Amino acid sequence: MPHNPDNERLKRRYLSFLKEAEQHAEVTVDAVAMSLARFEEATKWRDFRTFRSQQAIAFKQRLANQEGKRGQKLSKATLHATLAHLKRFFQWLSMQPGCKSRLRYTDAEYFNLSDKDTRVATARREALVPTLEQVRHVVAAMPSSTDVERRNRALVAFILTTGARDRAVASLKLKHVDVSARKVFQDARDVQTKNSKTFATFFFPVGKDIHEIVLDWCKYLQTEKLWGSDDPLFPATEVCQDSARRFAATGLARKHWSTAAPIREVFRAAFLHAGLPYYNPHSLRSTLAQFGETLCKTPEDFKAWSQNLGHEQVLTTFRSYGHVSTKRQSEILCELALPNGRTSPADGPRYEPQLDRIFAELAELKEKVGR
Repeated sequence: MPHNPDNERLKRRYLSFLKEAEQHAEVTVDAVAMSLARFEEATKWRDFRTFRSQQAIAFKQRLANQEGKRGQKLSKATLHATLAHLKRFFQWLSMQPGCKSRLRYTDAEYFNLSDKDTRVATARREALVPTLEQVRHVVAAMPSSTDVERRNRALVAFILTTGARDRAVASLKLKHVDVSARKVFQDARDVQTKNSKTFATFFFPVGKDIHEIVLDWCKYLQTEKLWGSDDPLFPATEVCQDSARRFAATGLARKHWSTAAPIREVFRAAFLHAGLPYYNPHSLRSTLAQFGETLCKTPEDFKAWSQNLGHEQVLTTFRSYGHVSTKRQSEILCELALPNGRTSPADGPRYEPQLDRIFAELAELKEKVGR
């Protein structure tokens, strides 16, 4: 593959800067590397230090007409992310020794999308989220006759019970689950948590039957499989040759999954088996957040709920998962339009005086978080 040795050295320095100085995750660094590779290919691997604004304009036009893997033009979100990566790279490059006299910092601004395209790329769209009843139906429909099937059912029940991210679940050990306290300690020294945060998660009140599936699985591993505290909570599948010399799942391997991809495949098969569209494991965090909005009665309740999801600030839960669905938005507006809506004391008997206290507590909590 054609390449430019000088560019490779600059890319290595920049990617190392992102990883070590800016503390970006590997996924982010890989995305930046892909954006730089696209730009190099478009410019025929010209030296980065000869960059001019005309190259950015030509690259934007080329990228807008480029087709993705599905034969369709790249989305506005992909354009926005790719150009943002290149803009930050050339801004960084313009401040490096040996480049300050050759590059202008303002030339990187030519990577900006138009205001119209930026609004389209960054618009927030309603994500599909399963209801609590749908997930409970999926768990109830999952078979549990073999070790692998039993593990898969416990896996879905566990993520619904704790809201843990799939990468964290893949790295959890038996010692991280306190059965008596119904608590999961996500220790960043062993568990691949987001931003390496360490926190405790107590079981969400999603139903005793769901809790029992999780507790029975822990008991099964400890008492029947005789596994220890350092063994994986959800082990990988053991694959061996059967009597016909074909590779097949034969049980559980005493090791962790290397990635979270198998967890997503378990979810895909489970929802398909239950006759429902596929929802990824992360969507259950939104399910729990929306469930908490209806269950929590005070700001303190929701603060504890948010903390249980691993959020240091309650506003993170509101911003990331607290979106009101369009259907629920319609229902609320219809209720408020009724003669006895709860908009003010003069509207009728449905007004609750304690709402004033709740709103005051929420405002006070928001002020504390802001400080």
